[in-house]
Amino acid sequence: MKTLAIIGSQWGDEGKGKITDLLSEKCDIVVRYQGGNNAGHTIIVDGKKIVLHLIPSGILHAHSVAVIGHGVVFEPEAFQVELKKVADAGIVVTTKNLKISENVTVITSYNKLLDAARESQGSVKIGTTGKGIGPAYEDKIARRAIKLKDLFDLPTLKIKLARNLEEKETLFKHRYDIAFPSVDEEALRLFNLGKNIAPFMCDTFSYLDQAIIQNKKILFEGAQGILLDIDYGTYPYVTSSSTALGGVYTGAGIPESSVEEVLGITKAYTTRVGEGPFPTELFDSLGEEIQIKGHEFGATTGRKRRCGWLDLPLLKYAVKASNLTSIALTKLDILSGIKELKVCVAYEYEGKRIEVAYPGIDLTKATPIYKSMKPFTDNFADKLSIELEMYIKEIENFLGIPVGIIAFGPERKEIIFRKDYFEDDIQPELDLSSWGRQAGGLEGIYPQVDLEKLSRNNATTTKK
Repeated sequence: MKTLAIIGSQWGDEGKGKITDLLSEKCDIVVRYQGGNNAGHTIIVDGKKIVLHLIPSGILHAHSVAVIGHGVVFEPEAFQVELKKVADAGIVVTTKNLKISENVTVITSYNKLLDAARESQGSVKIGTTGKGIGPAYEDKIARRAIKLKDLFDLPTLKIKLARNLEEKETLFKHRYDIAFPSVDEEALRLFNLGKNIAPFMCDTFSYLDQAIIQNKKILFEGAQGILLDIDYGTYPYVTSSSTALGGVYTGAGIPESSVEEVLGITKAYTTRVGEGPFPTELFDSLGEEIQIKGHEFGATTGRKRRCGWLDLPLLKYAVKASNLTSIALTKLDILSGIKELKVCVAYEYEGKRIEVAYPGIDLTKATPIYKSMKPFTDNFADKLSIELEMYIKEIENFLGIPVGIIAFGPERKEIIFRKDYFEDDIQPELDLSSWGRQAGGLEGIYPQVDLEKLSRNNATTTKK
């Protein structure tokens, strides 16, 4: 296997960061393909907590190249803050191991102001992070977005920002009554931020195309989860990007055949941050116990996560929506020792029993049907108990795919691989680290490429 997509199979916060970190150790390239700094991947390394919002988790491995694809919405100031935190943690980041698509959509001050105003003054609370993600994607779809490559020509940037502000100015002045920076102020801010980002800019489409031709091992790292997908999620309580498998193809720019394995990261129970329906939510002391024991607070916002039993109809839906080939079951340690254990195996919905959710289902009308399981008390130091194996087998039988990984704590070592996701095989000798813009100036140049030689048939391989 050469390529693997890691996708959250629930409402996010499933523990993707650690799994990505561990699997990226076996990879040449790790690609972030959607979302923005509204998501956080928390990774614990030797007791030290590292939270990544924009930079892919692969940055923690010196041999791996981290790529931010064009499907991401990119906040330049947040990126620079995160870059400093990563460097302060002793991680070396250079233009060789971090590459950012020149075509990412930039999150402006206007996007953040509009997001916060809508959430605080609007009639419907979506539960956004207020970081401008939705409005940035709106600009992208409306064909008025600011792209990263726009930050390096100040006069042109001002023209584009003026167009971008036209409708927002009316909202700021007459709907929300909030102050906002002038076009000149915002353009200068973005222009100055861009100077430090320019060396990382890259034609990531061609870079990844070459990597696939060379049979490089590539991991695609998702943010949030399938149930927050703009199309597949519990609309309107969703994020603004394609968090499902389709986002890999559009946000990284690769052909469909390039993803060989799709790993769905799945918490052993269910959590949700913010607003929206949640059929298996627990409102009693047991739900509070899981919340406290699991430290269920958002990595980005610090908000409490709502907790409930594992929802198999929603999980089976996620399997179908993203063609998941296996799952990683995380935070099993939180369920160990609880007095009762249940799993949702169906819904009573509009007079019928259904075992798989679907787009547009009104989950507020779905009554969960539970199956009681024998609680387990594993310490994960020895062989798994029969009770835990039965819990895992119940999930596998329902979903029709294997549990390839189980995780029982935040540390890298607190994990068991039941499936080998990357095996040693033939690798090319070509060094892709220089593919992208030169670091010497704002304009830069691309390497000369003979397109006739980009055919897969011409790729030569040698034993690594």
